[in-house]
Amino acid sequence: MKAVICDGFGGIDVLKIIDTEIPKPKENQVLIKVAATSINRPDLVQREGKYPPPPGESEILGLEVAGIIEEVGSNVKGWKKGDRVAALVGGGGYAEYAVAYADHLIPIPESMTFEEAACICESYITAFLNVILLGELKDDNYAIFHGGGGGVNTAAIQITRAIRNNVKIIVTVSPEKMERVKDLGVDLLINYKEHPDFSKIVREFTNKRGADVILDHIGAAYLEPNIKSLAYGGRLVIIGVTSGIKAEINLGLVMVKRHKIIGSVLRSRPIEEKAEIIKAFNEQVMPKFADRTIIPIIHAIFPLDEVKKAHQTMEEDKHFGKIVLKIADL
Repeated sequence: MKAVICDGFGGIDVLKIIDTEIPKPKENQVLIKVAATSINRPDLVQREGKYPPPPGESEILGLEVAGIIEEVGSNVKGWKKGDRVAALVGGGGYAEYAVAYADHLIPIPESMTFEEAACICESYITAFLNVILLGELKDDNYAIFHGGGGGVNTAAIQITRAIRNNVKIIVTVSPEKMERVKDLGVDLLINYKEHPDFSKIVREFTNKRGADVILDHIGAAYLEPNIKSLAYGGRLVIIGVTSGIKAEINLGLVMVKRHKIIGSVLRSRPIEEKAEIIKAFNEQVMPKFADRTIIPIIHAIFPLDEVKKAHQTMEEDKHFGKIVLKIADL
């Protein structure tokens, strides 16, 4: 089968398409003939040598796939050859075949294409985990999502609008993406280039109450304004550190206002923990995909042999929504 690996670490030139053996599913796994996968920010970080796959996972790039089950392991129940599925994988997504744990599968609704389904697992499950499960976003809350038109951010907006009521959504965004983000149902847009300290604007918009949940992938540069923007009992969920890993914090303010600062990653969680997250996602969010309340936002679809161009598109950070790699017509 054809697959994409990193021939060393660095820029897009290290990406290499190779011929390799089709993986064998373990007793609790399935083998998927892949129709599509997608590009995620962690793929770029792995390519740079800063995000190795967990022990035992494939060195092939890619964290999610959509396709058709080709083979089931001996202990797999409830799935069969020919089923249309999307799956969260620890690696191996940029390939014609991939293995996935049966408990990490999502049935693809008939209303969805494989390209749309390839967008679900990494971005939408990440958003659901961190905004709904960990962030405990409730009806009538205020939420801040950093990062404009990226996959996780747009997923967080869509999920919030689909399964929560009357949440006021605040998004920090570049001026180039403001109109498209607004169309998703955002209540307040903040141009982060003009307002790197957004806390005053947040306090004014919330009548000094602050935000109940903040989803942040920026890290160090946003820590202080995030803390100043949180309501009493507010939750800051950090899922990335693109601006750095070290920053000072006012612990007194955190204590007095009973803040929760939650660090979160998805890829390295135990298999059983991921299964519980995916089970909750299947129950609470997937019906909204089936009835087209949520439609994945796709920026572009590239064939596998244009994987370098796909990575370059993400690096340029001008995309809106997901970047998809089409592997095969199924």
